[in-house]
Amino acid sequence: MLTSPLFWTLAAGLGALFGFANPWAQFPLAALLLPAVLASYGLAAPNPWTAFKHTWRMGSVASLACLYWVYWPVMHYGEVNWALALPVPVLLAMAMGCYHGLFGLAAQAANRLSPLLGTLFLGLSWTIMELAQASLLSGFSWLTLSSAFVRWPIVVQAASVIGAYGVSGVLATITIGLVLGLRSKACLAVSLCGALMLVGFGWLRMEGHAETNPAHSVAIVQGNIDQSIKWDPAYQLGTAEKYARLSREIAASADPELIVWPETSMPFYFQDDTPLRAPALELARTGKAALLLGSPAYKRIDGPGSFVLFNRAFLLTAGEAKTSWYDKEHLVPFGEYMPFASILPLQKLVMGVGDFIPGQNTRALQNDGLALGVLICYEAIFADLAQARVAQGANLLVNISNDAWFGATSAPHQHLQLTALRAIEQARYIVRSTNTGLSAFIDPLGRIKLAGPQFQELAAADMVHPRSELTPFHRLYSWLLASLGVLAVLFAVLIIRGEPRSGQNNSLR
Repeated sequence: MLTSPLFWTLAAGLGALFGFANPWAQFPLAALLLPAVLASYGLAAPNPWTAFKHTWRMGSVASLACLYWVYWPVMHYGEVNWALALPVPVLLAMAMGCYHGLFGLAAQAANRLSPLLGTLFLGLSWTIMELAQASLLSGFSWLTLSSAFVRWPIVVQAASVIGAYGVSGVLATITIGLVLGLRSKACLAVSLCGALMLVGFGWLRMEGHAETNPAHSVAIVQGNIDQSIKWDPAYQLGTAEKYARLSREIAASADPELIVWPETSMPFYFQDDTPLRAPALELARTGKAALLLGSPAYKRIDGPGSFVLFNRAFLLTAGEAKTSWYDKEHLVPFGEYMPFASILPLQKLVMGVGDFIPGQNTRALQNDGLALGVLICYEAIFADLAQARVAQGANLLVNISNDAWFGATSAPHQHLQLTALRAIEQARYIVRSTNTGLSAFIDPLGRIKLAGPQFQELAAADMVHPRSELTPFHRLYSWLLASLGVLAVLFAVLIIRGEPRSGQNNSLR
């Protein structure tokens, strides 16, 4: 009998707070409280409405524990009074809680299956839930269960075969198998086998990891530019000069062949021939390293508006500063564009520029032996975008971001661990450069090597190995998606034809 929904709601919230990445202390196993509590209450619910109600509340609290940081950019950079900013993460968490409520409905429906099939069905349901979070309404794939275990890389290596959402499903299956273990020893066996398979595969992959490709030296620069002055014209030239100075320092000590600056590190239109871009151009023309930098960009068009805007990454080759670029494809709603702008009386959080439009990219950026697959800001949380970059020929992934928006909250830590999942899925090194941190180098096993602490200017270099081999996940990506649909239909048929199990606990207090 499950009692005290309030107690278990708080438990799910605390589990999410300390199970997922945060600035204080992280214990990944705590994140499993969320699927355990949701499954328990969904299974015990007497009807679908009760199942949805309880699990929606629990999911909303857990989401708020991870997404509380949303108030920070809304209040500090959106010019919204704190009293109006505080409800924003609450509303977002309530919206994300709807996904957990639907999972609760799936758990209630699982009573029409045997405990063993119910365990497998709910593991599948968790994977589908996370995929829906990443896809619907522009997508917000932030609460990925497997990201909590990036801290323990051995647990998440199976993402190279079944993807991060698949690993989340296996973790949920293991947890739910333990929940149902009192009803069925087969469920306990499933949990044990699932855990052994995850850890065993992880051990084999990590033990077998060896680099046979040539090493390349890459540097990252973290300018630590205060977001409140970043777009002030009085500071723009100084910002460019600071990045150039830090780059020369690391070039003198590490001799990199590529230097990476963060997203919008140049807070002006770099494409315009103005003195503001002179420090970057001189660095590329006189140095031995190519330069990747972020800047807003525009394209003139005919008709009203006369131009459109892009969030762009420019690549400047060494010696001649020849330019190529990547335009961000997956934009941040309310940050880089306003959805329903004609009916919502709100302004964007990004200062200094107007609404962006998505870019159209067809190939990786080339620099000698490096083919760069660029992911700008939170593009790194989406599996399909990293998949596309590798399909376009990328042998190295580069994530440039400006996590200064989030202050000293959990968001930069969560963003970093989500990014590491893309390295495992695609077996690519990731070079990550951010304005205020957390900048890092990530190897194909998802192991993170931080470049330095947050809120300090720094430059660091490390060796990366461009890789051309494709993971099973990359090769089977479309088949994995199709198989989820087939399995969902099969389970739906079994549920419709099944009967509720006798002895179901319908008492929730």
